[in-house]
Amino acid sequence: MAFPDYRPRRLRKNENFRRLIRETTLTVDDFVYPLFVVPGKKVRRPVSSMPGVFQLSVDEAVKEAREAKELAIPAVLLFGIPDKKDENATGAFHQDGIVQRAVREIKAKVPEILVVTDVCLCEYTSHGHCGILQGQEVDNDPTLEVLAETAVSHARAGADMVAPSAMMDGQVGAIREGLDEAGFEETPIMAYSAKYASGFYGPFREAAESAPRFGDRRAYQMDPPNSDEAMREITLDVEEGADIIMVKPALAYLDVIRRAKEEFDLPLAAYNVSGEYAMIKAAGRLGWLDEPRVMMEVLYAIKRAGADIIITYFAKEAARTLAR
Repeated sequence: MAFPDYRPRRLRKNENFRRLIRETTLTVDDFVYPLFVVPGKKVRRPVSSMPGVFQLSVDEAVKEAREAKELAIPAVLLFGIPDKKDENATGAFHQDGIVQRAVREIKAKVPEILVVTDVCLCEYTSHGHCGILQGQEVDNDPTLEVLAETAVSHARAGADMVAPSAMMDGQVGAIREGLDEAGFEETPIMAYSAKYASGFYGPFREAAESAPRFGDRRAYQMDPPNSDEAMREITLDVEEGADIIMVKPALAYLDVIRRAKEEFDLPLAAYNVSGEYAMIKAAGRLGWLDEPRVMMEVLYAIKRAGADIIITYFAKEAARTLAR
């Protein structure tokens, strides 16, 4: 039997060879670390479905941000859980709201880290939907006004970037207009452009206390079988002024990440969501897989697909692994 002149195994035989020809580079610079902020002091409440993730009071969120900075993670993404909720999500845009307080404290105590804020209403509404209701339906256009007011309140508190995730039509344009009119022309928008109605969000809804009280979000989040529609959604956000575009979730939508990377000339984020995190953690604890190895394999897959930024609950663990 004649052997080929080129034998791929020659360059796989030890780690130094593998490092030398590695095609995809993953670094701590790629990570954004999500944090869930709640009222109180010295609160560090475990999220049962997400081992290693906690609901944090502002003082504890500052500690997490400081640790992230020490690991060289460039940014945190804040989600807020208010002490009171109502139909109009007034806690979302209050100047002393939970996210606004967290932004001020983190920027005061850990000024070197970027603070990104999620702009949505589901954590703040008594019904758990991402917008203002008209009967049993989310009313798109009145919701835009509240989203814009919320984004401006975050910018006033010192947020470095806002990230609208409500999947309302026109939300990026409304927020861009609101920020510009308030004097925050330099505040960028990271748009949740292609956000799917996914079953992978279950653990997040525990962490953010944001499960809808009735119905679901399929009328405004994207249908999982669709890819062309994602390109249309991203196009709209780009036209409205998005600075960074996003695909969410990541692992089940690697093909969408790849298409977005090929079709759009903007930085591309992918959200490695709560369910993707939780299933690896659960299987690792049961001894069904090598958790650290699978964690890195998944993050490399997201980067290989085309993501420039990876929002992940694994950020600290992955940063430590990469530093070894």
